[in-house]
Amino acid sequence: MASGTVRSGGIVIGVDEAGRGPLAGPVVAGAVLLCKPRPPGLDDSKKLSKARRLQLEEVIKRRCQWAVGVVDVEEIDRLNIFGATMLAMTRAVAALCEKIGTEADEVLVDGNMTPHGRREEWRWKARAIVGGDALEPCISAASIIAKEHRDAIMRGLAQVHPQYGWERNAGYGTAEHLEALRRHGPTVHHRRSFAPVAQLEMAL
Repeated sequence: MASGTVRSGGIVIGVDEAGRGPLAGPVVAGAVLLCKPRPPGLDDSKKLSKARRLQLEEVIKRRCQWAVGVVDVEEIDRLNIFGATMLAMTRAVAALCEKIGTEADEVLVDGNMTPHGRREEWRWKARAIVGGDALEPCISAASIIAKEHRDAIMRGLAQVHPQYGWERNAGYGTAEHLEALRRHGPTVHHRRSFAPVAQLEMAL
């Protein structure tokens, strides 16, 4: 497994997404080209404490090269969440390649599928790695960037729509969120293609 920035003299970028499952908010992908030496303690963002994620996010952003790709709710409802995830990853890698001024030789993608052949804009060699966010440090770093970026977006949206508790549940279908949906109805930030939101709209 590759654990650094360069494999066989090439540029290796890790990419991961956050926000496939929530009922509200965008899906966000992070892309990272690791620095040398890489930040210690990288792991799947879901396994790290909030405090540790914030520490690592700061180090990654300060020392490594990174970018994000964001796909909003309207695009999620139009494409479906899988298509939106592939688009977010494509946007993240494209933004990072533009930032560093060169193309990636290989992109390591968390999961069992990549955007290759699924997004016409995807132009890089890609390799899917199941559980890659815990196995490949560059994907781990990307997962941290993606999660923290998306959580920040949801905290901002929570200030406008405080009744849904997005600063706590990040848009996931918790009991608190579902009760608020029943009581207040969906916002423009809710994914109408997702069953709990669609069923609620049909019942209104």
